[in-house]
Amino acid sequence: MNIQRPSNIFERDTVGAFCQHVPVHIEASKTGFLSGLSYGVKDIYDIAGVPTGFGSPAWLNSHPIPIVSAAFIQTLSNAGATLLGKTHTDELTYSILGINAHYGTPINSASPQRVPGGSSSGSAAAVAAGLVDFAIGSDTGGSVRAPASFCGIYGIRTTHGRISLENARPLAKSFDALGWFAKNPTILRQVGEVLLNEQATRTHKKPQFFILKEAFALIPEAIAKTLKESIANQFPSSPQEISIGPEKLSDWAETFRIFQASEIWQEHGQWAQQHLNEFGPGIKERFEIAKSLNPALVESALQNQERIEHYIRELISALGDGETEAILVLPSTGCIAPLLNSSPAELEQVRKQLFQLLCIAGLGGLPQINLPLCKYQEAPLGLSLIANANEDLLLLKIADEMAKS
Repeated sequence: MNIQRPSNIFERDTVGAFCQHVPVHIEASKTGFLSGLSYGVKDIYDIAGVPTGFGSPAWLNSHPIPIVSAAFIQTLSNAGATLLGKTHTDELTYSILGINAHYGTPINSASPQRVPGGSSSGSAAAVAAGLVDFAIGSDTGGSVRAPASFCGIYGIRTTHGRISLENARPLAKSFDALGWFAKNPTILRQVGEVLLNEQATRTHKKPQFFILKEAFALIPEAIAKTLKESIANQFPSSPQEISIGPEKLSDWAETFRIFQASEIWQEHGQWAQQHLNEFGPGIKERFEIAKSLNPALVESALQNQERIEHYIRELISALGDGETEAILVLPSTGCIAPLLNSSPAELEQVRKQLFQLLCIAGLGGLPQINLPLCKYQEAPLGLSLIANANEDLLLLKIADEMAKS
């Protein structure tokens, strides 16, 4: 890799998407499947010789500079994509709104008075502003899906474990997944073909869509109506409505919250205890909650997660047959992005609603894609598709074909 510094991206970055404190520019080969495309990468991924900031000055100042890069960096370079820089993230990726007390909040170009969503805030903001053709993020509890919905762009969370996260800063390893954003669904698919090392044309299964009843029941009626009108107008066929049965999404969200927090403390607790007073608002409090979790609750959450993963995968499998693959249709966030001047209480309420929708793919370890098909009150409103494990390319193919039709 030909690593150069600094990048002129900072001269064009009017939305605060890129990290000026960790500049990097990797010029790619002139040939390849992604030749001529540029990208940004969330500042949780290691690049040899470049600090990894993890959205936290405390982390940046207490960890050595990496000597090994995340493998996908070389993969993208070999495919012809040029890296323009690292993008901002919420502190330690432990948030969902895109607000960083140390480095600021990247501007949401689609709705500048509203938050961009996080924790892959800089990557989403860079794509929405047209600074790059695509951007790499990560998704634990919704950190690609929420900002994609809020910024009005395409974004995919991949099947858990499908793409290696070695040489990336973890949040909760049972849920962490690589993802990426693009305005153009063809580019989104092309990036997937490179990173997944598989061509979408090899996916011959036909999708059969199912509206997830409980997910739409969670959200305001006016927003549900807007999303369902989009489904009726833009989907190739009218989806059936299905239920997840006696399960409650509020219970699933609580399982996710507890299990995620326990893994975060296990991963970072020892270091965090030494730096709690350096964390921004909200982050410190979440670490303190994680520290105080009852071990019995954690064990129960672990058992529930394993049960829910099996349950949701079996449900999707049972809906398909030999020729079709079931695809769940649901709101990405069920709301537009909160206003920048929202109160802490208002933001916390949004977080609680978000996780009831976002926990589904997280607990199931499933791929999910945001489709920027709607607007509500002039702000982007995303619709999502969830497929069964390892059907990532089918989702990318569906998004591309829907846009072309």
